[in-house]
Amino acid sequence: MWILVAQRILLEFVVDIIYFPIWWFTAGARHALLFCVGLVQEANAMMAPGLWLKNIFVPMFGQWDWQGRIMSFFMRLANVIIRSIGLTIWVGVVIVLFLLWILFPTFVLYMLLTSFLSFG
Repeated sequence: MWILVAQRILLEFVVDIIYFPIWWFTAGARHALLFCVGLVQEANAMMAPGLWLKNIFVPMFGQWDWQGRIMSFFMRLANVIIRSIGLTIWVGVVIVLFLLWILFPTFVLYMLLTSFLSFG
């Protein structure tokens, strides 16, 4: 009986080793991509440059005179610019994280091969 259990465990181990690269580049990459998209969506909801842009001509603090409108316009313009730059930088960071996810097994395999070949 124990030999059947050992065979089953060994078979599962071999199948998992063979299936891991396939999973990494298909379902794992899809999961990582959805995670990265979620990170960008959360950052967009937090920084909300579109919302600031939508309200760019609305006076802040109820200041409806021309000085309040001018001040509000330039403050919101600065907010839109800074938040857009921050969001663009964050999108770049998330893209780099996703590319690292994709390239990590290739890098590990390359390092293993160069390590094993350097001993010969």
